[in-house]
Amino acid sequence: MCGIVGYIGKRDAVPILMEGLQRLEYRGYDSAGAAVVSGGKLAIRKKLGKLRELRNSLEETPLPGGLGIGHTRWATHGQPSEINSHPHADCSGDLCLVHNGIIENYQELKKQLQAEGHDFKSQTDTEIVAHLVEKYYKGDLFAAVQRALLDCEGAYALGVVHKDEPGVLVAARCGSPLIIGVGEGEQFIASDVPAILKQTREVIYLNDGEVAKLTSEGVIVTDLKGNVADKEQVHIDWDAEAAEKAGYPHFMLKEINEQPRVIRDTLRGRIAKSGDNVVLDDMNISDEELKGIEKIIIISCGTAWHAGIVGKYMLEEHTRIPVEVDIASEFRYRNPILVPGKHLVMSVTQSGETADTLASIREAQRQGVKVVSIVNVVGSTIARESDGVIYTQAGPEIGVASTKAYTSQVTAFYLFTIYMGRLNGTISSEKAAKLLAELQTVPGMIEEILKDQDVILECAEAYKEAVSALFLGRSYNFPSALEGALKLKEISYIHAEGYGAGEMKHGPIALVDDKLPVICVAVKSAVYDKMVSNIQEIRARAGKVIAVATRGDEDIHRHADHVISIPQISEMFSPLLVAVPLQLFSYHMAIARGCDVDQPRNLAKSVTVE
Repeated sequence: MCGIVGYIGKRDAVPILMEGLQRLEYRGYDSAGAAVVSGGKLAIRKKLGKLRELRNSLEETPLPGGLGIGHTRWATHGQPSEINSHPHADCSGDLCLVHNGIIENYQELKKQLQAEGHDFKSQTDTEIVAHLVEKYYKGDLFAAVQRALLDCEGAYALGVVHKDEPGVLVAARCGSPLIIGVGEGEQFIASDVPAILKQTREVIYLNDGEVAKLTSEGVIVTDLKGNVADKEQVHIDWDAEAAEKAGYPHFMLKEINEQPRVIRDTLRGRIAKSGDNVVLDDMNISDEELKGIEKIIIISCGTAWHAGIVGKYMLEEHTRIPVEVDIASEFRYRNPILVPGKHLVMSVTQSGETADTLASIREAQRQGVKVVSIVNVVGSTIARESDGVIYTQAGPEIGVASTKAYTSQVTAFYLFTIYMGRLNGTISSEKAAKLLAELQTVPGMIEEILKDQDVILECAEAYKEAVSALFLGRSYNFPSALEGALKLKEISYIHAEGYGAGEMKHGPIALVDDKLPVICVAVKSAVYDKMVSNIQEIRARAGKVIAVATRGDEDIHRHADHVISIPQISEMFSPLLVAVPLQLFSYHMAIARGCDVDQPRNLAKSVTVE
């Protein structure tokens, strides 16, 4: 969640650190800080609140120097405060570091270090690492960090500097993302690619348990015992402009509008020339192994979990393989029953670094079960550790509320479903061709939806003062209701719940009154009549109905206060279309209420700690 940026080179570090941290604001934070080494001195500046507070301080009293580290903190240990914000120094003030992750044995280490005479200033687990490095420092920062991390249990991404080594920046990672940017006579570290895109497109991905020594001349990477790792540079194709708003008022709106392109990109190269099959180049599991799968377990969190539920509906219908969908934070602790060769675990994650999801796939692999992951970020930990990967091609998603990542994940499930159906013979060549042809029409249909938002704007104005909302759906669009409710609560702070519409009489209907907006997904489908019956129950109790319905359905207007129309499409593909008006409704509601759309309170983009 926190953001890390580091620089070593001939330029002043502070402007590079500040630009990088600004590009990481989407990760969520409560304080920010920076440290610079220059002239044999180490200077640290920290501020509570938004990044502008740190920027103003650095403009008033600059910190010149070509070696620096910066950090935006999202509190895990210790309340938000300047004392608890990063960077954290040792007793002498000679070294300091920034850290993402959680040191799980920090209390034990703290007692030990205090007994040895170390004086702690903060409530954080991070400060323990600074004192450990101090304990082992004998004139070689790189060696001291390697030794200190042998004592640490948990997750970390680190950037470390020492006043006596102005030509060295040390980085390390385990369980929390960190990359190295390679430049000409300068090097960078960052917790995510957008932070350094304007500086370099050449990166090195650190693996768990690796430590890097960066100098202006180059980079050396070893494991904790000093064994040199052979690392290759990866060229990042993302244009720096992809991380900007491109003229939109908010990243979220920009990313909603990018969905037609993202779906096209996710499909590009994945449909066989014959048009009746799917090509998955990163599926490093043999066809024979996949044919033997008798059960699929999908694990994910938040919006990705909703995508997984859509995946369950399509996989079970079209491949006849039983599917479970688990929340990763529950799966990892419930001692799951997994059978090697017969079970397949699928993870879904935008960042590829989600802590609970990563722990879950590792548990699956520990039990000998293969893992296929739907991931956006190439080179991320989950992408590297999975047996097969389906990249979603969504590009950087900056808005905290996931939009294009969700629809690209659902698209990836369509591809995998057809791939598996063709393998096990449950989808014929003719049926696959028909499904793939219809799937390719989706981007154009979304473009149609984006052109006409009048009814959505009308609804936002009508219900902006609502204190609660219900979202209802059935079958493929039950998860659409869950996702719509999550979007509304995330960015507008309105309490919202999503339900299978058939569950209304089991409790939620008690909430219905003339002030409650109920958003009903009532597209033409096998359960359309059932959905209309549920809507009538709401209207009978004076509830306000917003229906997301199929264009040309005139009857639905008799049952709803507002109707948002989407193009006609098969029920299987309707979640991709339904997602867009629900995203726009949440967006316009948040704008009408004056909320911070891109950085909603208490949330972060990537949950890389428990």
